[in-house]
Amino acid sequence: MRNAALVLGIIAGLFGMIVGFFGYGYSTAVEHFGEINGVAEQVQHVTQLRILAVLSPMLAIAGGAMARSRALWGGVLLLASSAGMYVGFGFNVFTLFPICFAGLAGVLAIAAGKPDEPKAHF
Repeated sequence: MRNAALVLGIIAGLFGMIVGFFGYGYSTAVEHFGEINGVAEQVQHVTQLRILAVLSPMLAIAGGAMARSRALWGGVLLLASSAGMYVGFGFNVFTLFPICFAGLAGVLAIAAGKPDEPKAHF
């Protein structure tokens, strides 16, 4: 389960980076060129979107990388990344996979225990 959390977390982070680049770039382009009614309008919380566009994929990659050695911490970071992507971008066709992958990886990492130890990480 730790390996699955690692792989899913890194994939979620990479897809999240793509979504984050487009979200950050869209808000910057609308800020620079101005709004076009019905086509390109500025988001309500620009700073929040930009912070979550950078922070959420980083949390997913870091959580995935930590999933093998520190499964509990990695799982918490992955779940925080999933929540951050949901708050920043909502749930749509572009964020479907990063949110679901990070959430599943977080659950797997938290549920994982070392097979050679009598108890899990709690």
